[in-house]
Amino acid sequence: MSGATDGLPQGRRAASAAAIAAAISVTVLDAAMVNIALPFAAADLHLTPAEAVWLVNAYQITVVGLLIPASALGEILGFRRVWAWGLALFTLGAVACAFAPGFAPLLAARVAQGAGSAAVMALTAALVRHTYPQSQLGRAIGVNAMTVAACSAVGPSLGAAVLSVAPWPAVFVAHVPIGLLALLAGTRLLPRPEPESRPFDGVAAALNAGAFGAMFLGLDLLLHVPVAGVAALAVAVLCFRALLRRELGKPVPMLPLDLLRIREVRLAVLASSCIFAAHMVTVVALPFHLSAAGLPAWQIGLALTPYPIVLGVMAPFAGRWADQGHSSALSCLLGGVVLAVALLALALLRPTAPLAVGAILAVAGLGFGFFQAPNNRTMLAAAPRARAGGAGGMQATARVLGQSFGAVLAAMAFTLAGPPMAFVAGAVLAAGAGLFSALRR
Repeated sequence: MSGATDGLPQGRRAASAAAIAAAISVTVLDAAMVNIALPFAAADLHLTPAEAVWLVNAYQITVVGLLIPASALGEILGFRRVWAWGLALFTLGAVACAFAPGFAPLLAARVAQGAGSAAVMALTAALVRHTYPQSQLGRAIGVNAMTVAACSAVGPSLGAAVLSVAPWPAVFVAHVPIGLLALLAGTRLLPRPEPESRPFDGVAAALNAGAFGAMFLGLDLLLHVPVAGVAALAVAVLCFRALLRRELGKPVPMLPLDLLRIREVRLAVLASSCIFAAHMVTVVALPFHLSAAGLPAWQIGLALTPYPIVLGVMAPFAGRWADQGHSSALSCLLGGVVLAVALLALALLRPTAPLAVGAILAVAGLGFGFFQAPNNRTMLAAAPRARAGGAGGMQATARVLGQSFGAVLAAMAFTLAGPPMAFVAGAVLAAGAGLFSALRR
């Protein structure tokens, strides 16, 4: 039973961290590269844009619906075992996508990838907590945040590079070597804390998948097909209501209500949802804003580059700051405020100067980077060590739902008043994240 006390020995710790980073990298790269390959796959398979987008939606709905059940399964069967199953399923799904003979098999393979990705995402935080000692938890989370930011930044370019020399199925093949290496290393080197002895509630898992999946689908459909969007959101409410009735009173529920009763965890979850919604508003709105101003593609790329770079560089420093005993609530408050100010500046700035936009985005990356690792550290450290899986699943769910809400909010702002209104909405969300953080003090 390694990793049960306070992290792994130093040599094994580095190898375990590398396996964790490789697994999360391949899931992030998948999302970025598949988006680039989507038009080519649609043309080859004779799909309409509405059909092709389901290759993304089916994956995302599966991920958001299974994050919390996967985290519960990890606590019951073992984090390393469920993580390995998830990574193996994701990798096999990538092979199936590459060789799918038509749209239906490709869609099924994307669902399988989503299920595998959910297990990897949900259990990453728990594995990090058992890999590192408590005194280094913040910097470990910061390094993971840096890894995700770097993969998000290079993913589109990497996808474009693959597509320049090979057909679209090669985008899926590119994931396989990384996935296999991470799987081989992880099954030997990851921590192996003692599993919890409790049954897995399949009914609660189904209700959870229905609730979060219908919520994601409803948010996605709300602007394009309002009636279907409202219907999906109504299904989500009904599933949530049934899930809460089933889970209330349980000492260790699948939906981590026991963790949400902890004030620091509850506020960190709310803050995380807000900050990722603000982040998504920025990511979605800014390319349209700059393109409408007449900037060429290379200048838009130049303007956007500082944001993920500064975010990624800042995250490990912010995590180390939290590890040294400084107030994570204060750093998160400052990070939220800095991001809010940067987004307001984007709303006021004429988008014809890419260098000025890039400078403001560097400030935005500074704010987000200073927020993310300390907030995630709070969420994990405030939860009991035995509930690291539930805390990690909740952390990933808050991120995905925040991003979904941010994308819908950006689209609504486009419809009502244009991209500057989206930046204002993002600033309000970032300020809200800072406020929730301040309430933790």
